[in-house]
Amino acid sequence: MFIGAQVSLYPMTTDFVGVILSGLSALDPYRNDLRIETDDISTLMVGAPGPLFDAIRDLFAGVAKGPDHVAMHVTLSRGCPGEPDDPSCRCDILAVAQSQSLAERQRLALEAVTAAPLSGVEIDVQFSLYVMGSGGHMDEIYGCIAFLKDSGTFLRSKNFCTRLRGDAGPVFETLRQAFLRFGPAQGHVTIDLTASANSPSAR
Repeated sequence: MFIGAQVSLYPMTTDFVGVILSGLSALDPYRNDLRIETDDISTLMVGAPGPLFDAIRDLFAGVAKGPDHVAMHVTLSRGCPGEPDDPSCRCDILAVAQSQSLAERQRLALEAVTAAPLSGVEIDVQFSLYVMGSGGHMDEIYGCIAFLKDSGTFLRSKNFCTRLRGDAGPVFETLRQAFLRFGPAQGHVTIDLTASANSPSAR
């Protein structure tokens, strides 16, 4: 399986170069576990979802600690049939998920969010889950929505997406669980998300 993300960071400050470069330093602890490639538009991260989501979380939480408004756009994908299998993308959750009921997956997802460590950084996220090529895709999406509403990070539903709010630790764990626990374990699943912190707009 191939698991990866394209990540773009947008600091709303004249010192955007400094903010981006300092943010990218948060990826240093993950460079042995992930393939990381940065160009002028985005940073590609490929690898197992444990370090992958931790790296994205730490990147955004690090820059969100500053006073400036910062946004991040992320496209996540697993199981894309157009990508080669990558042994670094091994995921134990997906290996057993096929034998689990939707209710069991929801329970395990909630336990993981409850156990997530706090970062001390409050963020907002909106995201959409896309289950590709599955005849029962709406059952999986509705199951994910039910999990989100119980997660403690759910803010509200919007057209085409769901809003989350809270500490970056539980919020990114909610995203990780949505990505891994819903949709066919060996199928193609994607998430499109936008994260924001320190926005001058009224919350």
